[in-house]
Amino acid sequence: MKIVEYTPEHREKWEAFASKANNGTMFHTQNFLDYHPAGRFDARHLFFEHRGKMLGILPGATRNRDGKIVHVSHPGASFGGIALDPEVGVEGAHRMVELWIDWAKRSGYEGIEFTRVPTIYHAMPEEHVDFALMRRGAFFVKRELTAVLRLGPTDEATFARFTPEARTSTRKAAKLGVIIDLDAEIPPFYSILEANLGARHNVKPTHTLEELLDLKRRFPEKIHQMTALAEGEPVAGVNLWEVNERAVIAFYISHRESAQKFRPLNLLFWEIFRWCIARGFEWFDFGTYTLNMEPNFGLAHFKEGFGAKGIFRDTLRLVF
Repeated sequence: MKIVEYTPEHREKWEAFASKANNGTMFHTQNFLDYHPAGRFDARHLFFEHRGKMLGILPGATRNRDGKIVHVSHPGASFGGIALDPEVGVEGAHRMVELWIDWAKRSGYEGIEFTRVPTIYHAMPEEHVDFALMRRGAFFVKRELTAVLRLGPTDEATFARFTPEARTSTRKAAKLGVIIDLDAEIPPFYSILEANLGARHNVKPTHTLEELLDLKRRFPEKIHQMTALAEGEPVAGVNLWEVNERAVIAFYISHRESAQKFRPLNLLFWEIFRWCIARGFEWFDFGTYTLNMEPNFGLAHFKEGFGAKGIFRDTLRLVF
């Protein structure tokens, strides 16, 4: 096995591999990573191959971590690390980690780091790379919780996981005439999102409107704007990403405070779950409700109302 630094000539092979890897996601693809403007990150992507066959890909970049120059899984993605060929076992994962460490040392790095893909996105759950890194002394930098819901097997089974409060709010929204548009335009929702984040947290969305529209152009069949309307006006929305064929993530969730009486998000999520089940998705990821390992209990309560439970989104680091 050998490690190779990615160049544009490898793009077609890389993209094909990302779609079939055991834990491959949208965030591993060059099409996604390319939305970042030149110069935002010092990208250095790697892949592993044996006798010409690609066995793993690692989107990465150079970052300063606590005063050390570290090669990290790409910081412009929610999670990443090494996406593995389904046939790679624990020995192959160990070999990849050793090759990554050797390459990083030769390249002048003082450590390596990655935020792993949560297991709901795996075709088969496996933690071989984590195990190999921890055997070498890697430690958890942080462990955030992301709220996930197991979908199906039927609409009724999913609705039964709602708390009584969430079921009542869903029915109330329907009775009040809330309409759900599962193929909405992004800009009207972005205005709600921007105002909400500004008023509540004095921050801006992670993506500019132009970046979000660019991502929609790059993934027209995988990024969806789903919006709730009350009295003919957009009042709430979810920007939904098909991360891979098994799971979707709600990247942005927001609503107008003045429309809370309509309970629009409850009905919106119920219709989204039905949409996901009809398309064969197994998992719904609401996103994190911790920040730097500090929980937002109010946000957790809302997501748990649909039956979601928290699983780790881990970041591991190895210092040389």
